[in-house]
Amino acid sequence: MGSVPTTAEVGERLSRTCSLTDDVSRLRYVSGARRTALERLGITRVRDLLLHVPSRYLDFTNVTDIAHADVGQVATVVATVDKVTLKRPRPRMQIVEVYLLDQTGVIEATFFRQPWIADQLKQGDQVALSGKVTFGYGFKQMKAPFFEVLGSGDDVGDLARILPVHPVGEGMSAAWMRRIVSAAVADAGDVADFLPARIVAEHGLMTLARAIREVHFPSSMGLKELARRRLAFDELLCLQLALRTRQRVELGGVTPVAHVTDGPRMAALLDAMPFELTDEQRAAADQILADMGSDHVMNRLLLGDVGTGKTAVAAVALAAVADTGSQAAVMAPTSVLARQYAQKLGPLLDAAGITWRLVTGATDARARQEAAAALATGDVCVAFGTTALLSDDVAFRRLSLVVIDEQHRFGVGQRAALREKGAGADLLAMTATPIPRTLALSLYGDMQCSRITKRPRAGAGVTTKCIPPESADLAYGAIREACEAGHQAYVVCPLVDEKDDGSELDDVPEASRSAASRIHSAVQTQRELERGALKGLRVGLLTGRMSADEKDEAMESFRRGDLDVLVSTTVIEVGVDVPNATVMLVYDADRFGLATLHQLRGRVGRGDWSGEVFLECAAKQNTTARERLQALERTSDGFELAELDLRLRHEGEVLGLRQHGGVSLRLVDLAEDADLVAWAHEDAERIVARDATLSSDELRPLAMEVRDRFGAYFEEVLRA
Repeated sequence: MGSVPTTAEVGERLSRTCSLTDDVSRLRYVSGARRTALERLGITRVRDLLLHVPSRYLDFTNVTDIAHADVGQVATVVATVDKVTLKRPRPRMQIVEVYLLDQTGVIEATFFRQPWIADQLKQGDQVALSGKVTFGYGFKQMKAPFFEVLGSGDDVGDLARILPVHPVGEGMSAAWMRRIVSAAVADAGDVADFLPARIVAEHGLMTLARAIREVHFPSSMGLKELARRRLAFDELLCLQLALRTRQRVELGGVTPVAHVTDGPRMAALLDAMPFELTDEQRAAADQILADMGSDHVMNRLLLGDVGTGKTAVAAVALAAVADTGSQAAVMAPTSVLARQYAQKLGPLLDAAGITWRLVTGATDARARQEAAAALATGDVCVAFGTTALLSDDVAFRRLSLVVIDEQHRFGVGQRAALREKGAGADLLAMTATPIPRTLALSLYGDMQCSRITKRPRAGAGVTTKCIPPESADLAYGAIREACEAGHQAYVVCPLVDEKDDGSELDDVPEASRSAASRIHSAVQTQRELERGALKGLRVGLLTGRMSADEKDEAMESFRRGDLDVLVSTTVIEVGVDVPNATVMLVYDADRFGLATLHQLRGRVGRGDWSGEVFLECAAKQNTTARERLQALERTSDGFELAELDLRLRHEGEVLGLRQHGGVSLRLVDLAEDADLVAWAHEDAERIVARDATLSSDELRPLAMEVRDRFGAYFEEVLRA
């Protein structure tokens, strides 16, 4: 048992803790160009540096020589550079080949699209390599290994047992970063713990100070992982508390609307439905209605795979609004989807005597003015629309329900802005994007969740096939056959036009992508197909860069049957419903996440005719890219695919949240940290139930940490 710290030691630790917000330049070795390099990495304060954890570790407890590096296994070797060659086999493809020697043999390291490595390595350098060992052309090889050039002070015999490698950028070497972090840990790392001691003890977590030391300079790989888990738990708990703080501030001081849930409009709407709600739909509707009729503001997420009938459940909520004499706003991410909602639900609402209007950017000035006037007076109950609903000219007399479809496509500020149009308005967020439970708990921890997993109408089914580029004729033949039978087809491309370099396609790691020299663009592909493989068919184009009017016209033309084939980007991913479409070809399918591909294939096979989906991919067999796509061949369960995507990709941004003001979890591995996610969720609930403002002496340090980590994400609503 350790000795009890003295008063002076406690005071020194508190002083170090308070100094975490100091400018990073107060640390040793940080000045001039090195300070500028750190700022480029977003490191401006001492705490930023302490949380800048290594991306990799070179484990010198298990260094092997080249001769004994087993093929098929991950190994760390230390060798001397013998030869460096930069090759350019085709445009936009650079390959650096490095041959290294030790006393037992030769190994080749290959780096793709990283030409600068040819300048970083020179003959005679001693280098530590870490990666999976393969064999080819007579040599042991490592493809895209992690490497570290060992300096004169890094002789293998003198190296630390485990060498951390921190992310660096221009103007900062890995060696200098390691030196700066080492000084920071020594001078400022012995900090007080912001977590209550009971939480640390309950979960058997490391103390914060020890976790900082072990994550940067681990005594063993096991302790490194325990340190990462402690810091990952901090991240998760702070996020959970931030979400609840955001909700408290959003809803602070408002009086919720107690909706009527069994009125005449509800009965009329249920009678007008052409089908009975399934058990799952009914259960979800009952949960929503219970929230709407309660004395608290609803904050609910409705999760449902493609075709599970979330729209019908939302209609039930709209009927409750009508019976209450208040209003609802239904906001969709695109005008195409907003119009589709109006077309689907409009007749049903008409039959139940519920008034509605459509408000999008494409709505003409006169119609928009009339809709705005009717909403302001309360003559219209339901508004379907896009972000046009956020405009100042759109006001509601009594907005009591906000329905947001595909909520992750909207920023926090947009959601808050719509809710501000009706004090105390209930929120129902819906998504067809399959979300693993751990991701739902972490990113939507402030929301109650309802799930619909079964489709009320299975349709005729969809078959999915992975094909190499040379077999594209199979897809073209299927498209022609479908069109000759009176059906339609989609062709999906990852890029809009040839000018795009593909840099925005970051939802799939580089290692999972094919090395094809050409990535298909919608504009060029539409021209080529119209003149070549699909000549004679009516081939249209739809991309996100077209104007709202152009997109609406393209989609309506396809829906009316004026087009046989629609070449598109992923703008058709969400909600587009054309039952006559039966075939889909997705070019460069390895460029998309599994959730996106699952959403895309949900556009076909929705009616009485079976669907076929062809996933074109140049990646070879037994690669991660192929493994991902073959999962789509095996299963149509969106949630199973989402879990697989999470395991393969190991990141907290499966939903593409970077584009939408979302939260990035830097230290959390959602596929492996399910227990941490559950702990953080439960702890946050207990903490807020006991002290909603986190103002007690015990929780005040935690409150400061929450604000410091995630306050910027919620600046639109955090006004306290």
